[in-house]
Amino acid sequence: MITWPSGLFRRLRIWWPVGKDCLVAFGGNLYSVPARRVSPRQLVEIRATKSQIMLHSTIADSSGETMLAAHPRAIGRGVRVVEEAHWDGLPTGKGRRTTTGDALPQPGRERPRGEESGPLRALLNRAAATHIEVGRRPLWVYGELTGTRPFTTHPSTRETS
Repeated sequence: MITWPSGLFRRLRIWWPVGKDCLVAFGGNLYSVPARRVSPRQLVEIRATKSQIMLHSTIADSSGETMLAAHPRAIGRGVRVVEEAHWDGLPTGKGRRTTTGDALPQPGRERPRGEESGPLRALLNRAAATHIEVGRRPLWVYGELTGTRPFTTHPSTRETS
């Protein structure tokens, strides 16, 4: 096992893209950046210490400043560290379909017991192509047809020129 000197990795600098929601993923957590100062997939520089995450733009603004945001480093994984003011400039979703999280109403017909459910099964059951019978063959038939026999070590019966 390799042991590193105690002060070697106190500071880390990497570049990472910004998500559509103005969040940058780092260390299993998400950190916000101002929506008005970045664009989706723009690379930002992450400067991380043991206690703080600083997000910098790769291009300075008109005043020469590159710092976009500074957040305390999240403890654990799956944490979203967001400053509410960073959301200004993102689309609000007005005019688009939104859900309340409640279950959607089901169609009027009842399903017989034992029938599989779920959105994929519902789509497959509606498609007319699911009712067409097709021939079934073992895979070795296709190996014979192409002369490759991928699942055996025996040479093909066909000769190659």
